[in-house]
Amino acid sequence: MHGSRPTLEAVAAHAGVSRATVSRVVNGGEGVRKALRDRVQASVAALGYVPNRAARSLVTRRTGAVAVVIAEPETRVFSDPFFAQQLRGISRELSACDLQLVLLLLEGRTNHDRIGRYLAGGHVDGALMFSLHRDDPLPSMAGATGLPTVFGGRPGWPGAEDDPDLLYVDTDNRGGARQAVTHLLERGRRRIAVITGPLDQTSAQDRLDGYHDALGAAGADPALVAHGHFTAEGGERAMAELLDRRPDLDAVFACNDLMASGALRTLRARGRRVPEDVAVVGYDDLEAAWADPALTTVRQDVQGMGRMMAGLLLRRLGLAADGVPPAGPLAPVVTPAKLVVRDSS
Repeated sequence: MHGSRPTLEAVAAHAGVSRATVSRVVNGGEGVRKALRDRVQASVAALGYVPNRAARSLVTRRTGAVAVVIAEPETRVFSDPFFAQQLRGISRELSACDLQLVLLLLEGRTNHDRIGRYLAGGHVDGALMFSLHRDDPLPSMAGATGLPTVFGGRPGWPGAEDDPDLLYVDTDNRGGARQAVTHLLERGRRRIAVITGPLDQTSAQDRLDGYHDALGAAGADPALVAHGHFTAEGGERAMAELLDRRPDLDAVFACNDLMASGALRTLRARGRRVPEDVAVVGYDDLEAAWADPALTTVRQDVQGMGRMMAGLLLRRLGLAADGVPPAGPLAPVVTPAKLVVRDSS
């Protein structure tokens, strides 16, 4: 009949096997000979059978979904290419295992309870969380439910360092920042400012620490710090503040590319040439080459980090997309950061 969905019984009749055999094959069960498995899969394809997720979850005890929790409001998530790249990497990895991505955003403090209830409600098999702030209750909420969770970024909440089961993916933020500021020093710059992100996030704090490391090692002028909140508008305001405080500054390290783009706008409006008067370095390497001038920046593989986060969670769930079990214990991953030199420095 037009519009009717093929049933498990229809697949069984088409393949000439029992309903139980079809159920084991479509639900990933063991104990089915390869020849029978191939026959069932051919019938599934021929009939266009789609397993009923609700029914399958009763068998597998899985929902077929993973929550991706970004501890930022919608306006921030959809205006920053960092999140798009990370979600792309996560989505591709989950799709390879036929898992659905459920996106949860944090519009305000009142949303914590809503997200906590959802995570505790058995709606998802695991969670990926990133852009967390130091006092965020979400990690403890996930821990209280026993939900398998992988974090994006080095955890900064109390007790995280002592948790041997905690999994996260990060980049070498401190080392990347050292590379950026060392590059500026090597170009002869000595009055180097920094525009930071929110310092209750470990990525921002680590990049600020790397800035201090490089200045201290070189004996350069004391630190000149302004806060840009990881947004282009924040970078604009911070750059104006820095120029007002120190008109003779000759370089700025912006701790992400959005803040760097805002800094470039302010420098242009103030009649400062880049890099002749003020050199600029960003962080992320997301669309940085299209800045004017093309932005020197620290590259991190944001999409790859998303894939790694999802891959760690899949392995913890026993669902690795490549079908290969982990060779050893699961462990946090810290990826390298690399300076990319372009025209702005």
